[in-house]
Amino acid sequence: MNTPLSEIKVIEDLSLNAWPSHQMQVYDGWILRFSYFYTCRTNSVEQIGASLLPPDEKITYCESEYRRWQTPCLFKISPITDKATVDALHRRGYTVRHRTDVMTCRLEPGPPVPTEGLIMENRVSYAWLQGLFDLKHTTNIIHRRIVPSMYDAIPKDKIAVCMMDGDQIIATGLGILDRDYIGIYAIHVHEDYRRRGYARRIVSVLLQEGRRQGAVRAYLQVVAGNDGARSLYESLGFSKLYDYHFLSKDV
Repeated sequence: MNTPLSEIKVIEDLSLNAWPSHQMQVYDGWILRFSYFYTCRTNSVEQIGASLLPPDEKITYCESEYRRWQTPCLFKISPITDKATVDALHRRGYTVRHRTDVMTCRLEPGPPVPTEGLIMENRVSYAWLQGLFDLKHTTNIIHRRIVPSMYDAIPKDKIAVCMMDGDQIIATGLGILDRDYIGIYAIHVHEDYRRRGYARRIVSVLLQEGRRQGAVRAYLQVVAGNDGARSLYESLGFSKLYDYHFLSKDV
């Protein structure tokens, strides 16, 4: 059975709220996002409403903006993207860059998940963010400068979780509460501590706390081909709802 576009639109809106860009501008039903190419999602064009102008005219404008920003021009293509836009991008030589699956689940009652050994806060602290940078090997000085403001700009309630080994953060997770959903983000485990169940525990704690705070459903995004992460999420009750990809072109 096909997923209703209205359900997909809800998740797309939630994910925009959960992960703001450094700069954003709205243009005829599209949003142009720019973050010095920290991630594809925060540095791409995305359809958020109905369009009136011809796709080629709008694509030309977007290319000029990303040329000014000195980054590749990416378009996020999801089931809600106009077919005319997708066709125009292919005619102009755009190619697929990444594919991502969006997974959801309903939060059901279950045995309590222990939180001992975890630090859980209702904000993204400086220490949590520095730990995330270390886990992701983020050394770009511009990214380390602008990304804190992107997390500060999240307009929704947050649940930030980390696991410590001594004074070192070895795993992170972030939940974003919006409407009756919790979005699961920033699940990272240090290379030396993987395959010990830490990711499962962090996701489980986030789901448990989200449900305690009123969420009834959860969503997350996993890069296509990350079979280990997909298996973990499926074992926790998640299933694929839809997928999206990026069309890219150097401008």
